Amino acid sequence: MKKLSVNFLFLCSFLILNACSSAVTTEEKKTEEKQLSILPPEDLYGELFYRVQENDSLFSDSKTFVDAVPRIAPEELRKRYSEIQPETNAEIKAFLNKNFIIPEASSDYETDSSSINLHIKKLWEELKRPADEQVSGTLIPLPNPYIVPGGRFREIYYWDSYFTMLGLQEDGEIKTIKHMLDNFAWLIENYGFIPNGNRTYYLSRSQPPFFAKMVQLLAQIQGEEVYAEYLPAMQKEYDFWMSGSENAGSGAYKRVVILPDGEILNRYWDDKNTPRPESYREDVKTAEKAVAKNPERTRGEVYRDLRAAAESGWDFSSRWLSINGNGDFNLYSIHTTQIIPVDLNSLLYNLEHTLARAYELEAPTDKAEIYRRKAENRKAAIQKYLWEEETGFYFDYNFKNANTTGIYSLAGVYPLFFEISKVEQARKVTEALEQIFLRPGGLVSTPHHTGQQWDAPNAWAPLQYMSIEGLRNYGKDQLASEIKQRWLNLNQNVYQKTFKMLEKYNVEDLSKESGGGEYPTQDGFGWTNGVYQKLSKE
Repeated sequence: MKKLSVNFLFLCSFLILNACSSAVTTEEKKTEEKQLSILPPEDLYGELFYRVQENDSLFSDSKTFVDAVPRIAPEELRKRYSEIQPETNAEIKAFLNKNFIIPEASSDYETDSSSINLHIKKLWEELKRPADEQVSGTLIPLPNPYIVPGGRFREIYYWDSYFTMLGLQEDGEIKTIKHMLDNFAWLIENYGFIPNGNRTYYLSRSQPPFFAKMVQLLAQIQGEEVYAEYLPAMQKEYDFWMSGSENAGSGAYKRVVILPDGEILNRYWDDKNTPRPESYREDVKTAEKAVAKNPERTRGEVYRDLRAAAESGWDFSSRWLSINGNGDFNLYSIHTTQIIPVDLNSLLYNLEHTLARAYELEAPTDKAEIYRRKAENRKAAIQKYLWEEETGFYFDYNFKNANTTGIYSLAGVYPLFFEISKVEQARKVTEALEQIFLRPGGLVSTPHHTGQQWDAPNAWAPLQYMSIEGLRNYGKDQLASEIKQRWLNLNQNVYQKTFKMLEKYNVEDLSKESGGGEYPTQDGFGWTNGVYQKLSKE
């Protein structure tokens, strides 16, 4: 009887241990499956990815396929594709339609003749996405609801979201602002930074670091305890941008540039040097032209520069290009990674200041003083390298040539927005805005006509807002008011004709639409809505 009891106990123990082992194995398997599914599309779909993205007859927009949602597990999908081996375009299209949910080009939202402010308020629900429950193709699941820009932009975008939040604040959507901030903090915690957007193909780059401005916005609404809540996330984001700054000597490493006199500034970068999956065909063609024109360049260098420009949010602009003997800019001359940008370094100055403020509130520690000193050092470097006294404007700096680029752009207003400029500098920038940038519909992004979307004749809501607020910071209210009124009037006129809010606008010829770039002008549109609500409700 005693022996039986021992055996019985042994059997029970074995069954319990086996059950626990199975549970662990199942949990590990789930984790492994999740990790396997969080992959860029070229890894998810293998040969099928290249077959589709290299074929310009299947989808007019390269982003369509990489946003498609597979109906079956990627492993099974790859197996099925290898077994069938479709050859003609019709066969490939049939395979895709059977095995993927292909995103639609247009929205189901029906416009009406509501006032523009009411229209935007209604649009928040149309542009809102619920918390994601699972991986859907290339979409990275987020734990809270969020606002997407609209059109082909079906995911959250980093720097867009700050300007969207300005409108959400005006419309009392404070919970949505908090949800979006929490999503960004979650991305930082899980990936070490905020990607361009919540897609797996964006996991090698970020976007202009507006997270600290978002924290400041929520702190204005809910109080300074917000700084403590998001301090770990802000610190981790700062560490991402400054990775490599501890290296001794001069040179560039990832997003950090250490200048000959020891100053540290930053550049845009991307951790990959391959064609962007969402613009695959376009990048391959650009790299081919670049290498043909300059055999000393490699395709990898060109891809990196294209990707770095995407991290800037200004994809693409004369800011990143060289001017040829005919006075033209060509995309194949892109050299983004050689450039220290005004906007990025102004944003990082703000992040350093915000970290100092957050550490100061947390406790009287040395860290607050450390970040104040970092901010002041960056401010001095911005003034030394990015300000050009002769022309009276802030320019990006080419650290390879040890000179400013000389390309006028609205990135030059960022030092006014963040109050880095001296009073006399602000006066000169104001003159430049009025003489070089001001058009009937607002401020043009750059005065150069290149065919790129971040150049003339186009204008964008975030740059209007940054310019207006920057001017106000230095008492230049008259020009700020003029820009505001021209921009709002343009938005209203286009809305009355189309009942749409657009991604960008033509501010030179108000009878024409904006254009240029890799895709048609999108409607929706998150940051245009946000800036309009903010400015029109003042």
